[in-house]
Amino acid sequence: MAPKGRRLLVLFGTRPEAIKLFPVLARLAGDERFAVRVVATHQHRELLDGLLGPDAIRADHELAVMRPGQGPAETAARTLAGLDPVLAELSPEMLLVQGDTTSAFAGGLAAFYRGIPVAHVEAGLRSRDRCHPFPEEVHRRLLSVVADLHFAPRERDAEHLRAEGVESSRIHVTGNPVIDALRAIRARGLGGLERWVASEQLEGRRMLLVSAHRRESHDGPIAELCLGLRDLVERFPDLVVVFPVHANPAVRRAVTPILGGLKRVRLVEPLPYEAFAEAMARASLIVTDSGGVQEEAPALGRPVLVFREVTERVDGVEHHAARVVGREREGVVKEVARLLEDEHAYREMARPRDLYGDGRAAERIVGGLLHHFGLGERPEPFRSPSGPEAAGGPA
Repeated sequence: MAPKGRRLLVLFGTRPEAIKLFPVLARLAGDERFAVRVVATHQHRELLDGLLGPDAIRADHELAVMRPGQGPAETAARTLAGLDPVLAELSPEMLLVQGDTTSAFAGGLAAFYRGIPVAHVEAGLRSRDRCHPFPEEVHRRLLSVVADLHFAPRERDAEHLRAEGVESSRIHVTGNPVIDALRAIRARGLGGLERWVASEQLEGRRMLLVSAHRRESHDGPIAELCLGLRDLVERFPDLVVVFPVHANPAVRRAVTPILGGLKRVRLVEPLPYEAFAEAMARASLIVTDSGGVQEEAPALGRPVLVFREVTERVDGVEHHAARVVGREREGVVKEVARLLEDEHAYREMARPRDLYGDGRAAERIVGGLLHHFGLGERPEPFRSPSGPEAAGGPA
């Protein structure tokens, strides 16, 4: 029997994709106007199993594209080859992808080859430097060429798309669904950080949460970061560093020799999202090269120092919730120390702000899909704060 509803295929491969698509899939699951199937490429298989506990995302098709030591070219090729027969079998009316990963880009290209429309969540982000982040900046630009429906988190992202020739009628400004996921986790009281970091290790101390894994940081910059972290724990006796270390061997080779065994440095395995959300909420400040964390930290009122040369998420910088510190030891030490020593500077950054979403992105994305298929009105856009002092409530 043919499925009822519009046939929608959702593709993801990495943990950030799954986290950001989770609220969208949860809303789609209760809507009979869609017949949804999920494909997982499983770049982050070990991090996805059991994601979000009892509400874990279930894949209908698994491509298992990863091999040890595999680079972006082979990941893209295996995704194209693995997804094409699935597209041929299911013949979806639209493929939904998220972000700027290799799986998202290759998935969009595979659908384009089949003449299947593509909807892109988190469309329009631009750093204007095609090598930073690498290869994501090029992926997101090319996805905008093949996509038919663009879900831009903010109005400035929509402006990027219009400047590149995308018609306004095909753009919806939605906010980022990662804020939906963060609010849902916080509201349900899920956590579990104590399984990795004992509460007594944090009691009476300031916690610096670190997340660093980007490909362009592997050869040198992550070692610079670790040297800076070592300087900081020596300088501030009340500081505890919590560093969930990415499974990538290149990251571990850089981190462990410098930070392994140091007092008040907790190197832990990658945390489940519930525990990582708790870690962000408990942290005094965060150092990261992650795009998602740059969105989540301001919602929690946590200052975030961006371990990169440029960022496409400039709202945090403009609203004094984030600061780009570069990728050298001195920059990290200087800016972390400034926030630890200057109470006024810290308070200015540590205010909750709804810069990247209001918890209704999934609602707008599903509304945009319904509008595309002629089944609903065009949803009202997300309107992010416009002034440097704009603030919202805590996530």
